[in-house]
Amino acid sequence: MSEIDLKRFFLEQVRLFESFPAEKVEEIVIKSRLATFEGNEAILETGDEGKVFGVLISGHAEISMTDNTGTRSVVSQLETGDVFGVLSLLTGERVTADVIAGNRCFALMIPQDVFNTHILTNPKAVAYLSRLLAERTRAISLDQANAPAKSDDPYALSLHTNQPGKVVVLNVGISQIHFGIYDTEESGADVHGIIDHADQQVTHISVMVGPQQKSMEHVPFRLSDLFKVMQEATALLGPAFTFHPEDVTAIGHRVVHGGNKFSSSVVISPAVIADIEELAVFAPMHNPANVAGIRVAQKLFPNVPQVAVFDTAFHQTLAPYAYLYGLPYELYKQHGIRRYGFHGTSHRYVSLKSAEVLKRPLGELEIVSCHLGIGASLCAIDHGRSIDTTMGMTPSDGLIMPSRSGSIDPAVMIHLMEQHKMSPEQLSTLINSESGLKGISGISSDIHDIEAAAAEGHHRALLAHKAYCYQVRKNIGAYMAAMGGIDVLAFTGDVGETSATVRSLACQGLEFMGIKLDEDRNRNLGRVDDFAVISADDSPVTVLVVANDDERLVAWETLRAIERNALLLTANAEDAPIPVEISAHHVHLSQADVEALFGPGHQLTPKSELSQPGQFACEEQVHLVGPKGRIAKVRVLGPTRKETQVEIAMTEQFKLGVQPPIRQSGDLAGTPGITLEGPYGSTTIERGVICAQRHIHMTPEDAMRFHVRDNYVVRVRIEGERQLIFGDVVVRVSPSFRLAMHIDTDEGNAGNIQTGMLGYIEEIQSRH
Repeated sequence: MSEIDLKRFFLEQVRLFESFPAEKVEEIVIKSRLATFEGNEAILETGDEGKVFGVLISGHAEISMTDNTGTRSVVSQLETGDVFGVLSLLTGERVTADVIAGNRCFALMIPQDVFNTHILTNPKAVAYLSRLLAERTRAISLDQANAPAKSDDPYALSLHTNQPGKVVVLNVGISQIHFGIYDTEESGADVHGIIDHADQQVTHISVMVGPQQKSMEHVPFRLSDLFKVMQEATALLGPAFTFHPEDVTAIGHRVVHGGNKFSSSVVISPAVIADIEELAVFAPMHNPANVAGIRVAQKLFPNVPQVAVFDTAFHQTLAPYAYLYGLPYELYKQHGIRRYGFHGTSHRYVSLKSAEVLKRPLGELEIVSCHLGIGASLCAIDHGRSIDTTMGMTPSDGLIMPSRSGSIDPAVMIHLMEQHKMSPEQLSTLINSESGLKGISGISSDIHDIEAAAAEGHHRALLAHKAYCYQVRKNIGAYMAAMGGIDVLAFTGDVGETSATVRSLACQGLEFMGIKLDEDRNRNLGRVDDFAVISADDSPVTVLVVANDDERLVAWETLRAIERNALLLTANAEDAPIPVEISAHHVHLSQADVEALFGPGHQLTPKSELSQPGQFACEEQVHLVGPKGRIAKVRVLGPTRKETQVEIAMTEQFKLGVQPPIRQSGDLAGTPGITLEGPYGSTTIERGVICAQRHIHMTPEDAMRFHVRDNYVVRVRIEGERQLIFGDVVVRVSPSFRLAMHIDTDEGNAGNIQTGMLGYIEEIQSRH
C-alpha cells in the first residue's frame, strides 16, 4: 500500500483521524511503519513496553486477556480502521492485554513520539480515545466480574457431572482388588476398598471413607460375586456409604498395558477387550486379571458405560528415539518390544495439578513428575506431553523400587540362567518381588522400616536408602537435561508423599539447577490431602507434593473418556473427511532477520499462495547451518512473524546436529537456535528450531461439525494403500484457517502418504 493510499485510507476509514488535515495524516504515515502479521500471531503481547500505537489497515484481530488459570477471554474485536495500544501509551505502563491477529493483517505502527506530538495535540482525537478507553475498560471489568464462574474447574479435575450417580472403579489384580466408589454430585464421600485374597483360606477386606475405616474377614469367593461382597463390606460404613448397584452410572477399569494401540482411555467394546487380551504377552500377570474384572462388570451392568484406563496411554507421545531399545529394529516392528512406560494416569494428573497450583497453562510448563510408591517411575512432561519416562516395556524397568530391581545389565539375567540355573519363573520372582529396597537391605520393602533401621546404623538399610534416593536424584537431572529446563518438580505416591527424607535427598545438590527445598516445610509436612508446596519462596523451581489416589484418577479418566466418546459418535455420524497435506521444511522470518539476510528494507516476495489463507511461499530461500552440517535452499514462508521460526523433520536434525522438541508452531521456549545464511548476510537465532507437532487446521464451523475445540488432541485414521493411525494430533481453530491435516515429510515418506489423501478423526484423546 503506497503512502497516498494510506493517507486516503486514514482520511476515509479511521474515525480517529476524521478531524486531521491531509498533510498531517501524510506526516504521520511517513514517520510510521507498515507491518504484516499472520493469523494467530501476537501484534502486541501482555508485558510488552508500551511504545507503539497501532491502526488496523486490513484484516481482523482481537484484544484478549488471559487470567491466572490460563483461560483466555476476548475483550474487544478489531476490524479495519480500529486502533490499539492506547492504554499503555497514555499510562506509561506495560501492555495489559494481547492483540492477536485473526487472519493476515496489515497494521500501521505509529511510534510513541509521533503519537504524543501529532495525535494527543488534537482535542477531537483525545475525546475519541477517551470514549474508546472507557468502553474497553468497561468490557474488561465485566469480563473479570464473570471470571469466577468460567474458571470453577479450569483444569477439569473435578468428578462433578450433570448426571447424579456413582462412578465405580475397579483395579483387579492377582492377589488384591482395589475399588473406589465416587459420587458425581458430592465430593468428600469417596469410598475406598481393598480386597486381599492372597491367603487361600481367608479373604481380608478393608473399606474406608475419610478417616473412618472398617475391616472384615470373608470366606474366599468367586470373582462373579465381587459386587455382592463390595455391598456387604461398604455396609460396615453405614447406610450413607453402602454400595447400591442401581446407583452406578459408569465403571472404570484400570488396565496395566495398552501397548501402542491405546493412547488414551477408551469406552470398552469387544474389540477393545480382544486388544487387551492380545497385549497380555507384555503383562501376563496383569492384563488377564483386568479382563476378568471387565467381563464380570459387563455381565452385571450391561447398560452402564465402561472404560478401560491404561497405565501406558499417557506415554504414547514419546518419540521413537526415546522409546526404542538398542535391539534389532525388527523386534520392535514385528513384536512391539519397546519402552511403554507406566503410571501414566498419575503423571498426567500431577501435570494438571501442577498447572492448577501455578495458575499457568499446562502448555507452557516443563515438569518432572516423581511417582514413588510400590512401583516407582519418573516422567519428563514437556508442555503437557510425556517425552520420557523411566519404566520400560514392563513396570520392572527404571528406578530401584521397594521390591523391584529396576534397570539392570541384561547380561545379568543370562548369567543367572547359565551359572545359577534359574528358570524364567524364578527370575521373574527375583526381579519383581525379592529385589529393590527389600533385596539390598534384607529387611523390608517398606521405606519407613528402611529409614528406621538406617537411623539405628543398619549398614544395608543405609545402603538401600542411599541407592534409592541417588537414582531418583540422577533421573531428575537427566529429565531436566532432556527438556532443557524445569518449572515444577512434583512428588506423589506412598513414598513421595510420606518420606521427607527421600524428598530431601532427591533434591540435594540440585540448587544450581534452580531446585531449592524449604527443609522446614518439607520436614514438618504431614498427610497431604490435596497438594503442598515445599520449595523455598525464592526457588526458581516449584517443588510440590501431590496427593495420589489411583482409583480417583481412574474415575476422572472414565468420565472424560465417556464425554469424548459421545462427541466422537456424534461427529462420526457425518464421517467427514479431512484433507491431508505433507509439510516440507521451511522458515518463518521476523522482519529484522529478513533485512539481515536479504538487505535493509527488503520485503518478502510472494511466489505462490499456500493452502492456508493469507500465507504464501516466498521467492526467498536461506541456508540452515547447525553445529554438524548445513541444509541449503530452505524456502521462506510469508508473511513475516514477530520471531523467526525454523521447522524441520527428524532426518534433518541429524544433518544439522540439533535436537529440537516436538512443538506447536510459535511455542519456542527452550528450543535450540541455529544460523541462517542469505545472499546479503547471516543471522544467528538463540531459539526457534522445532519439529512441528501433527496438527489439523479448521474453522470454527469445522470444529462444530467435528465436535472439537481449539487445542483438543485427536487420533486420525488415514486411508491409503494401508490404513494408518496417527495419534497426538492437535486441533487448531481459527476463522482464517482452511480444513487440512499437516504431517511432516518423514512421516509422509514412512507411511507412503501423499498430499490429497483423506483422514478421519477416530478418537478424541484429550480436551485441554
